[in-house]
Amino acid sequence: MLSSWNGTTQVNKVPNLQKFDYAPYHFGFVLAMNQMFFTVKPVPGIDTVWFPKSAIPDREESDAARVDSIAHKYYPGFTIGIVSNLRLGEYFDLRLIPSLAFGERDLIYYVERNNTYKDPGVFFMDTINKKIYSTLVEVPLHLKYKAMRLQNSRIYVLGGVMYTLDLAKESKRMKDSSTNKHVKLNKSDLLGEAGVGCDFYTAYFKFGIELKMSYGLFNIIEREGNLYTESIDQLRSKMFQLSFTFE
Repeated sequence: MLSSWNGTTQVNKVPNLQKFDYAPYHFGFVLAMNQMFFTVKPVPGIDTVWFPKSAIPDREESDAARVDSIAHKYYPGFTIGIVSNLRLGEYFDLRLIPSLAFGERDLIYYVERNNTYKDPGVFFMDTINKKIYSTLVEVPLHLKYKAMRLQNSRIYVLGGVMYTLDLAKESKRMKDSSTNKHVKLNKSDLLGEAGVGCDFYTAYFKFGIELKMSYGLFNIIEREGNLYTESIDQLRSKMFQLSFTFE
């Protein structure tokens, strides 16, 4: 009899923050881990296009080169931001989350080129790694659909768009030299976003875990007339983010 009474008490316990979802708006903050990627589409017939000496920066000893293939490498980054949530109804919210994101990506070029000073007429393979550091001001706008609340948890899905502004672009421009040529990206970008998550209602605040994917809608390569930019037809951003929200 006592065991049955205890089980009923646990099931029917009073949920935390019962009025939280009825507030017209609320705020919070987000801490997240991100991974920035590229979607790279080389120009058609990339391995048949030869670039002259003038288009081979930071390899001045070469008279000609071609790009055999292009790969990319990614590293973990992090994001911090402010959550602004507007209640639209029982199951829908509109969310604006201005954030600052830090990340790093590499573009790796596998190049065949010659060295006229050491071996005239002989071509050899060279791997050129171009690091791209990004400090992004992100302005994502999401429509959030929430399932029915179950005690102290509530799952949700979201979708929307995100505008980004790269603050690191100007610093990279200043560091360019004849021996270290950076691959530059457009300063602004627009990404489509989709994600899924779950909110947990504690005694004092709402804690959320969210997994989100972002995919760039525009080509962000900045043309500079060299083999690093002219060998790429389309370069788009892609990002995965695991977020922890406190509201």
